Amino acid sequence: MDNKFSLERAVLKLWDKLYNWLDMLILKLPNILMAIGIFIIFYFIAKGTRKLFRKVLLKRVSQISIRDIIAKVIFVTILMTGFFIALMVLELDKVLTSILAGAGVIGLAIGLALQGTLSNTFGGLVLSFMDNIRINDYIETDETAGFVTEISLRNMVIRKPDNNYVIIPNSKFIDGSFTNYSLTPRTKISVSCGVGYESSLQKVEEIVVKIISENFEQKDDEAVEFYFTEFGDSSINFFTRFSVDMINSKQELFAKHKAIKLIKEHFDKQNINIPFPIRTLDFGKNNLQVLVDKD
Repeated sequence: MDNKFSLERAVLKLWDKLYNWLDMLILKLPNILMAIGIFIIFYFIAKGTRKLFRKVLLKRVSQISIRDIIAKVIFVTILMTGFFIALMVLELDKVLTSILAGAGVIGLAIGLALQGTLSNTFGGLVLSFMDNIRINDYIETDETAGFVTEISLRNMVIRKPDNNYVIIPNSKFIDGSFTNYSLTPRTKISVSCGVGYESSLQKVEEIVVKIISENFEQKDDEAVEFYFTEFGDSSINFFTRFSVDMINSKQELFAKHKAIKLIKEHFDKQNINIPFPIRTLDFGKNNLQVLVDKD
């Protein structure tokens, strides 16, 4: 009887507990529905505000990465505001205080454990606000070269001329140096060559300057440069330097390709020799024997 009585009492207590919970749930149901509605409303507000900032307010910002980061921060901020208001509607103020306190402790622990990741994050913010690097710019670092396709809070994505992608952590990129070819529409390139010692140096200079000037337009403050550099082993070497439109490496390669063909073509017409190194093999006293098969 005692066991039966205790079991019944336990069941009654459990039923009372469930009944109280059901009663609380029914009483809180309007608050729950209101909290869910508030969170949904704030979600759409955050989504609409992000879209508005991207299309209208942030058009004055030329950096695509800056627009994306600001839009994401606005979206998360509005969404978290809706989440906290929903907790207040549910009268979970104590839970909210515990969440904020726990978030502070967890944030400190995560910050210590993920120093490298945070370094990349701050690096992404720095890169996003830099004026000398933008999306679609052609840059060259110590290890790679290509077009900037993405600047995120963690890394930078570069598309190389061979259409392969390189992902560089932001912290590593910031600590190094890079060349941005897209910042200036014009740049100087050099082409080196050599002529035989019997050549007329004045004639060589006139021909090179003339054909480069005729085929590569030089602006008002630009001019074709020509310099003999050294007496080589088999030639007198020179290089010419001139300005071309260039925002990526392909334009540089094409300009050099065209200049080399023009120089070679005009040197051939004028019988100007472009010598190449000649090596003489001296066998000394060693006799070179050739065995011939009579069959």
